[in-house]
Amino acid sequence: MRILALLAAYNEQRFIANCLDHLIRQGVDVYVIDNSSTDATVAIAERYLGRGLVGIETMSRTELFEFERILRRKEALAACFDADWFIHLDTDEIRLAPNSRQTLNEAIHEVDEAGYNAVDFLEFTFVPTIEAPDHDHDNYLETMAWYYPFRPFDRHRLNAWKRQPGGVDLVTFAGHAVGFPGLKAAPRAFPMRHYLCLSVPHAIRKYASRRHPPSALAAGWHRWREQLDPTRIILPSQSELRRYLVDEALDPSDPWTWHALIARKPTAAGAGRPAGT
Repeated sequence: MRILALLAAYNEQRFIANCLDHLIRQGVDVYVIDNSSTDATVAIAERYLGRGLVGIETMSRTELFEFERILRRKEALAACFDADWFIHLDTDEIRLAPNSRQTLNEAIHEVDEAGYNAVDFLEFTFVPTIEAPDHDHDNYLETMAWYYPFRPFDRHRLNAWKRQPGGVDLVTFAGHAVGFPGLKAAPRAFPMRHYLCLSVPHAIRKYASRRHPPSALAAGWHRWREQLDPTRIILPSQSELRRYLVDEALDPSDPWTWHALIARKPTAAGAGRPAGT
């Protein structure tokens, strides 16, 4: 089975190698849309061409982060690439099989054989802490070991899907949930590790200077990113979080609905649309 990850990147030199290494080891091919990075993102990615990375394209960038345009491009790519399944994801994510003895490819193959055509993911968000605030180095996967489950609404990451002859919709739910007629999601969600930021300076570079189109904000997209005040970023204490041991021990109970950088106390997950999109 061929699975293709559709990966957009902008100035992700810290994340891109770990993301590509992981996906390729998991039996997943990758196509990169580079949003006109000014750092070493493309040079690092090019090392993987021909060994799991099937291509890199450049998308122009304005002063606004045009996420809808990226999603539209991913929809188009999913309609033309010869792959059995697709995954929409970002470079700071590590997508996993529910069983660590399987690759992601093997687990999705089982889902496909069982008659399902989409997979949801449970997000576990890893962040720096008051006690360990700086992980802005290539070894962050080993050193940043504290997390919280994040699920602001049901099916928060329903964005792996079987190829659809009529195409799919990634825009309606801002990439969080794919849409198409006859969608039948696997009953068991897969885990994913999300490395939100690596330090406070990294969070400022990654989020605080980013601006979004008024239409996206009116639709409820990017709320917490727009509200992130670089002078008031909050790192949680390790006592508020859970310690990562192994993937199969990730704890999804009592998920947070707002990210730790801007809200110290978590609240119970609700059934409505995301406050933290």
